[in-house]
Amino acid sequence: MNADIGSIDVGFIDRPDPLINALGAKGLGEVAMTGCAGAIANAIHHATGKRLREMPFRIEDLL
Repeated sequence: MNADIGSIDVGFIDRPDPLINALGAKGLGEVAMTGCAGAIANAIHHATGKRLREMPFRIEDLL
């Protein structure tokens, strides 16, 4: 859950980084993904009634 993590300090750097890719662009995907696993686990729980607490989530864990 997002409430379970501490604050995230995000710094914006307005210089390209040619080592990352040809455009020099950096991403913020990690910041948005903090609650993804918890959201998927909750969706599985609401759909099946089974609470999965270890990743990766596998179909075998639901059978």
